[in-house]
Amino acid sequence: MSIFIPFKAFLPKSDHAKKIVCRPYDVLNAAEAKKECTGNPNSFYHVIKPEIDFPQDTDYYHERIYKKGKENFDKLVNNKLLYQDTESNYYIYQLIMGDHIQTGIVGCCSIDDYFNNIIKKHELTREDKEEDRKNHIRYSELNYEPVFFTYPKVDEIDELVIKEKKHDPIYNIITDDNIQHTLWVVSNPNTKEKIRKLFEQKVSKIYVADGHHRTAAGALVGKEIRDQKNGKAN
Repeated sequence: MSIFIPFKAFLPKSDHAKKIVCRPYDVLNAAEAKKECTGNPNSFYHVIKPEIDFPQDTDYYHERIYKKGKENFDKLVNNKLLYQDTESNYYIYQLIMGDHIQTGIVGCCSIDDYFNNIIKKHELTREDKEEDRKNHIRYSELNYEPVFFTYPKVDEIDELVIKEKKHDPIYNIITDDNIQHTLWVVSNPNTKEKIRKLFEQKVSKIYVADGHHRTAAGALVGKEIRDQKNGKAN
């Protein structure tokens, strides 16, 4: 069965959330990202696409690019625009675009589930894109972006999500592309343990819906870090 656990997320201050949030790194190129966040030094594009802070003829795969991403992340934290949660939690994240509503649980999956094929893939990955995302993680020791997984329907999980959405969210914003983003924190210890056990007992497979390169990078670098700590050669 699958491993899915809570974690201490980094979260934007409520009054700065709309300025910080951005679209995924692979939705637009560097020039488009730079244009979209013009005049906004706090956009998360500066973290996930730090090449926008360099001239156009820069080697986007140079180590200084990845170091700049970590520097920009640290700046957000040091300026108290991002803060880390005080305890490990799950988070309920909902998107509303027109008539479409999509809701998910944010948590951490296991790299072992990736290698044991509990996490199922349906796309081949490109080595250069994989290496790019791996370097972001190596230099920052962080996963900057979530990935989109799906799993077979479990009614008990759905019921817990519905119950949590009755609480006040910590964010409820509409971005410039007219998408509404709402986030709830699942902090109740009993609820967190129920979610963990339901995945452990009833979710035998998890499927990568979007983010194959980020998933591969996270798993591979996670294994690198674990092997280094255990004194194993790569």
